[in-house]
Order: sequence, then structure tokens, then C-alpha cells
Amino acid sequence: MQEFMETYNNNVNEIEKFLSETIHNLGELSTREEKSFDNLFKVFPSLELVYVCDKDTLLQISDNIYRDKVSSLPKGRDRSYLMQKIKFNNSDISISKPYISSATGKTCVTVVKEEDNKVYFMDFTVSALLERLGLIELHREFNLISKGFYFVTANLMILLAVFTLGYSIYELGHSLFFKEGGISIESIFKPIIALTLGLAIFDLSKTILEQEVVFKSYSKNSKLEYKVFTKFSITIIIALLIEALMVVFKIALHDYSQMLYAVYLIGGVSILVLSLGLFIFFTRKVSRE
Repeated sequence: MQEFMETYNNNVNEIEKFLSETIHNLGELSTREEKSFDNLFKVFPSLELVYVCDKDTLLQISDNIYRDKVSSLPKGRDRSYLMQKIKFNNSDISISKPYISSATGKTCVTVVKEEDNKVYFMDFTVSALLERLGLIELHREFNLISKGFYFVTANLMILLAVFTLGYSIYELGHSLFFKEGGISIESIFKPIIALTLGLAIFDLSKTILEQEVVFKSYSKNSKLEYKVFTKFSITIIIALLIEALMVVFKIALHDYSQMLYAVYLIGGVSILVLSLGLFIFFTRKVSRE
């Protein structure tokens, strides 16, 4: 939703001009009231709700008229709180700032028009309005398929993370109670590595669910992508460092002639750490510019 608001704020003058001019060209809204504003909903695909208030008392005198239903429950409510946030500026049409509608639960803007002794309130959904004006592109069928794929993949990754957690517990228990020779350095480090990898897998799957399923993003946020990449890389590097430490202990206990391989492993991890540090430095530098 953040990108919707950014797009709306960047084009607020054009959007308000479009709404004002279109509603003004429609003429008197009272002539469309008898047919429950059917023509109005046809003209504005982004229109979600219409209701009418008395101009003097600002009490709602009509039902809540939605695109596909009518509700009489809000009739008689005081709508003066909305008028306090709206300025007409020498015009009979005014537009509110975006807010979350209690009626639809969506982010919307309210267009208000005064006619004779009535005030007409029209709620426009921000996302549908931006799509209607060509400021964003929403492909609902594709997004549904994409969400489904991400949902299945992320949940499978969570299952793998749980399996990795179970494997680490099994390895530790097996080393403590069933392995001949008792507990060893290797039997301690193996569960730690498994837990670290499980944490990395779970963290990645959680990020996928948050960004692609629960809070679907329709635009690329480079800062978020860098943050996810950095966080995941750090987790993997920690796992590799633990593995390198385990290798050093094993070689020190058994065969010093193999220590060169431990040096290679530590050197490789050091290169990863250095590369990640440079990546973070340059991305922050570009962000500041």
C-alpha cells in the first residue's frame, strides 16, 4: 500500500482535477439518485460507496449505496466529522485526503458535492482509482497465481526449516545417549550448524510471505531487497564460520597436516565477509546520493 500512497501523492493534482471535472460534467447528482446512482458506478469503476446527508444537520438521510448492495444501518449517522476535514475553496466539490474507510476497510478518498439542501458523499478506492488512470498496473489473475506459488513455496521452506530443527535435536540426542564414545566437538557443532541453516531458511520464507502474500508489493523496493539479501547472507556466513571453526577443531585433534584446508575455508569465508561489507558500503553510498 505504501507505493499506492506515494503514487497518489505524486499525482494528487491530476487525480483531483480528473474527479472534479468528471463529476461536474455529470450534472446534478440528484437526477441519478432515484436509480441508486447506477450510472455513476458505471462511469467510475473505482467508486465504492455513495450516500447523502442533509446540508444543515449533516445527518445521513440515505442508505449506504455500494456497487452491488445497499445497507440501511448507517442511516441517521452524523457525518460532520468528515466535513471538518474538507475545504471547498469556492467550489461545490471538494476531495478529502486518503484514509481507511470504516465501511469498506479500504484506503479511499471521499469526494463531496453540495447540491441545494443536500451533500453527496462518494468514496473512491485509491488502488482502483490509480489503476483507472493508468498510474499503476494490477493484474489480478496473475497476482493470484503469483501469491499462490509464493504461499506454497514459503510454507514448504518453513517445513524444511522445522525438519532441520528436528534433525539438529535428533543429532544432539543421538550423540548424548546412543553414540559410542560419548559426546564430541563435532556432535555439538553439527546441531548448531543445522539450527543456523534452519533459521536462515525460516527467515527467508517469512520474508516471502510478508512481502509477496500478506502485504503484496506491486513495485520494486530496492532498499527492502538489499535488506533481505544482507540479512540472509549474514546468516549463511555465520553458518560457514561455525563450520570452519568445527573443521579447525577436528584437524587440531586428529591431523595437523590437513590444516591447510581449514585455512582455505576460513579464507573463503573472509572473502564473503569482505564482499558483503563492500556491498553494504556501496548500496548505502548510492542511497545517500
